This record gives sequence, structure tokens and C-alpha cells, in this order.
Amino acid sequence: MINTQIKPFNATAFKNGEFVEISEKDVLGKWAVFFFYPADFTFVCPTELGDIADNYAELQSRGVEVFSVSTDTHFTHKAWHASSDTIGKIQYYMVGDQAGNITNNFNVMREGQGLADRATFLIDPEGTIQAMEITAEGIGRDAQDLLRKVKAAQYVAAHPGEVCPAKWKEGEETLTPSLDLVGKI
Repeated sequence: MINTQIKPFNATAFKNGEFVEISEKDVLGKWAVFFFYPADFTFVCPTELGDIADNYAELQSRGVEVFSVSTDTHFTHKAWHASSDTIGKIQYYMVGDQAGNITNNFNVMREGQGLADRATFLIDPEGTIQAMEITAEGIGRDAQDLLRKVKAAQYVAAHPGEVCPAKWKEGEETLTPSLDLVGKI
């Protein structure tokens, strides 16, 4: 999936109190995160979505749009948004994918269950997948680690020829792969 283009899609999302139609065209031209989760009104999912909501302003300041996706409907997203304080603070897109088209496009549909895996994809402005993470049912994701990956991907995109080493944080030293560097790390 890494370095592949996102596939065309159309869906209805809940955002800022309204239902909005979205497609892959809404993703192109900016950085985007697709944040798949199994289901609304569950247990780990709201903690993850709330964590993303708490970091949404910083993601937005970096030119990143967030699309949370489950196989629930946009109506269910609206009901959950209205009934949960944690989910009620979400300002990003909550995409209804009840037919599973987007979930299948990203190959994260649980076979025979109709539910998405817990998966995150970072998409660059050209629509290319730059990073992905898939975790088991009981393992929640961390928005701060996602933000670190966003910063690294944006840095590498802006600085061809440089790479970000393990645990790299913004402002730290990067590496420039070369013959002289072989065996020196």
C-alpha cells in the first residue's frame, strides 16, 4: 500500500453539524489522514477519536485534514456526536462507509464481519500513501505518534535526499544516505 495512490470514492460524512458529500477529490492537494475504526458506540474507538480531536488544531496548522471512517452510517455518526462528550468535540470528517467501499479500497475490511480494522493512513497532497499503521482490536493508537509521523513525512517531502531516523522529532538531526554513511550508524 505504501507509495500507492488512493482509489476513487464517494461518501457522506458528518462534519460541523452537517452532512457533506466527499470524494477523493477532497483529499488531493493537501495532506490527509484516514483513520479507520471498527464501530461507533464502542470502547477503544472513542478514546482514539477523542485523542485525534484533541490534536486536530495542530494537524490543521500543518495542512492536514482528518477523515475518520467506519462502516457505520453518517446518521449514526451524528447520533454518537450528539450523545458523547468525547465524540462531541470532533470537528473533522466522520465518514459513513456502510457499503465498505473506502474500507475495501484501503484493504482494511474484516472479512465476514463488515467492520474496519483499526488502521491509519497518511496521504500526501498527490494522493499517495506515505505511512500506514494497523493494530489489533484492543490496541489503541496515539495521536502524538501520528503527529510525529506527519512531521517526518512532511520534512522528507520538503527535503529530498534526507531521511528521518527512528524516534525523530521535529528539529532533530536527519540522515543523508550515501556511500560514506554505510556502516557508520
